[in-house]
Amino acid sequence: MSMRPVGLPEIPEQTVVVARAAFPEGSLAMRVRDHLAEVFVDEPFAEAFGVRGAPGLSPGVLSLVTVL
Repeated sequence: MSMRPVGLPEIPEQTVVVARAAFPEGSLAMRVRDHLAEVFVDEPFAEAFGVRGAPGLSPGVLSLVTVL
């Protein structure tokens, strides 16, 4: 299994607009992602993965989902 560090995916603009309209003050999940996004990066996990093979799931995204 391999991994190419990519970081958290960008949130589509329309999703941001709808989420801010639904939660003007933000929800707990929105605040967690906004404040902790740099904690959940892939680079610290890169050495745990090989350079060949099928790409694995992003450990940063999996960590963020676990926290949420």
